[in-house]
Amino acid sequence: MLLLPMLYFIIFKYGALVGLFIAFKDYNVFQGIWKSDWAGTKYFKQFLLDPYFWKLVRNTVLLNVYLIIFFFPAPIILALLLNELRQKYFKKFVQTVSYLPHFLSTVVICGMLVNFLTNEGLINRMLGGLGLERIQFLLKPEWFRTIYVSSEIWQGLGWGSIIYLAALTSIDPQLYEAARMDGANRWKQMFHVTIPGLAPVITIMFLLNLGNIMTIGYEKILLLYTGPTYETADVISTFVYRRGLVGSDFSFATAVELFQSIIILCFVSIANYIARKTSETSLW
Repeated sequence: MLLLPMLYFIIFKYGALVGLFIAFKDYNVFQGIWKSDWAGTKYFKQFLLDPYFWKLVRNTVLLNVYLIIFFFPAPIILALLLNELRQKYFKKFVQTVSYLPHFLSTVVICGMLVNFLTNEGLINRMLGGLGLERIQFLLKPEWFRTIYVSSEIWQGLGWGSIIYLAALTSIDPQLYEAARMDGANRWKQMFHVTIPGLAPVITIMFLLNLGNIMTIGYEKILLLYTGPTYETADVISTFVYRRGLVGSDFSFATAVELFQSIIILCFVSIANYIARKTSETSLW
């Protein structure tokens, strides 16, 4: 049972690390990694001096910060609310409905968003029906982050709550009984029993989410952004896609990705150190 997962990590995770040498070479596809000339830190300097550098970093960090602020607590809140439901079938119905968007492909999700947000889409028709001015959501830079974060919450809310619902089942029922005997109502039980019981899982998940502070998936952004929204939509991942795959500048793209990884490692290490010092939960 472990063979296939081990092969996956060996081939696609650890074996792929050899490709990091491309970041330090003038990589030529026909010469290969080892025969290409050394370039040193040339491509790292190019990226740091690129006029788009700070805009890319700002957009990437801001999108992830907004995801941590708005998306991270959403599955926790949903799990807590579902845990309080006593009607079994209604609870299952809510769980099923909230899980469904996770199983839709990114292309389908983006297609739905485009249909909803166009000038003749559902949202603008509702605004028009209320006598409000229609908004070109997909053409306004100030709306892109709101659209992206909202769609992430919609798509991942139910699926993200699964791990918290599983953690809730491990809380000792006797703690709730003791709290009730002490006069705690449902609200106080949630704050003094349920949430402390979830604290270790929340800490681990927060540290893992913090590891994505400098990276974000490019698929949804590529499908949603337009020329006018580049100002807020263009992130490091889309920049790497254009330079690496579209522009065939493999050395530069690898250098940027390696730069991202080093920054992420620093963030996670610092956050893990703080978590280990302030609580009993940490990644290592």
